[in-house]
Amino acid sequence: MEIEVLIKSAQDLKNVKHLSKMKAYAVVYVDKEVDMAKTHVDEEGETNPTWNEVVKVRFHKELLNNVNIATLKVDIYAHGHVREKLVGSSSVLLCDVLKGGHESESLDNHNPIPCMTIHVWSSGRSCGFLNLQVPPIGKILRESLSVVDEKLGERIVLLGSRPHSALNLALGGGSILKSSTI
Repeated sequence: MEIEVLIKSAQDLKNVKHLSKMKAYAVVYVDKEVDMAKTHVDEEGETNPTWNEVVKVRFHKELLNNVNIATLKVDIYAHGHVREKLVGSSSVLLCDVLKGGHESESLDNHNPIPCMTIHVWSSGRSCGFLNLQVPPIGKILRESLSVVDEKLGERIVLLGSRPHSALNLALGGGSILKSSTI
């Protein structure tokens, strides 16, 4: 199976680059042994990066049988010349992001895709917030991008899924703070 995720932005991230400018990117996965996707590096946002990228992540269909424990994970890293430094991690239950939706339902104002704001965690402490959108099963995020672009006036970049097995990733926990619709 495959899931599309719009990684919008993050706010108030902990600055882990003390001697240079923090340049953040996000790594998205459900099962890091199956597939991971990575956003571009935001060169300007520092502790408030903006990505506005749609990434696709594959995972084993069997995970949907345990949707109450399966999670979508997002790790945020600070890009470095020597090494990548983990800023923090977020996770949200798949049951919270995949519920609802049907292939015949249209993506109009009656059935918008929710935008979620979730905590970014590092060593058990909140170190910022992540904004993302995930369409329910049966809905395609790409079809709703024109609505996102018109309402928010933001640039959206579409990315395919690609493995990043060389990354050293850490798991984190999270909770939905705010859910709104576009």
